Amino acid sequence: MQTSTKKLIIAALMAAFTCIATMIIKISTPTFGYIHLGDGMVLLSGIVLGPAAGAAAAGTGSMFADIFSGYAAWAPATFLIKSLTAGIAGILFSFLKHRFHSRHSYRIGIIVSGLVGESIMVIGYFLYETGLAAASSGGLTKAAFAAAAVSSASGIPFNIIQGAAGILTALILMPVLLKIPDIKDWILD
Repeated sequence: MQTSTKKLIIAALMAAFTCIATMIIKISTPTFGYIHLGDGMVLLSGIVLGPAAGAAAAGTGSMFADIFSGYAAWAPATFLIKSLTAGIAGILFSFLKHRFHSRHSYRIGIIVSGLVGESIMVIGYFLYETGLAAASSGGLTKAAFAAAAVSSASGIPFNIIQGAAGILTALILMPVLLKIPDIKDWILD
C-alpha cells in the first residue's frame, strides 16, 4: 500500500480515536466542561501524522466529539483550537526529535511539544469562552469583556489538568505506536 494511502487511513483512525477518547471517559467540571483523554490523541495525531494531517485529524475528531456530546456551540472553536494544538505539537516534535541523543529522547519531545500545544489549548478555550460570555451578556463593551474574562478564568485550571492528562496519555501510548513499523518510521525518521 502506498504511503499516502496509509497516511490517509491512519489520519481517519486518529480522528476516530480522538473522538472516542474524548467521549468515553468524561469527568465533568464545575464550569460545565469536562476533562477527557482526547488530548493525548490530539498530540499523537500531530506527532504521528505531522503538522498538517495531524491538525486535520485532531480537529475533526475533537469537533465531532463536541457535536455528539451536545456541545455543538463549541465545535467550531474546538476544531480550530485542537487543530492548532496538534499542528504546533507536530512541528515542535519534528524539530526536537533528533536534538537529544538518547534512546528514549522522543519522550522529551512529547513533553516539550505537549506543553506548548496544550498551552495553546488552554489559551484558546479561555479566549473563546471570554468572547462567548461577553457576546451573550448583550454588549461587547470593555466592562462585558472584563467580566467575561474573570468568569472564564475559572476554567483554566481544569483545562491545564486536561492538558497534563493529554501529555501523560501520549507518553503512555507512544511505546505501543513505536511497535508499528510504518508509524515508527514516520515518528522517528
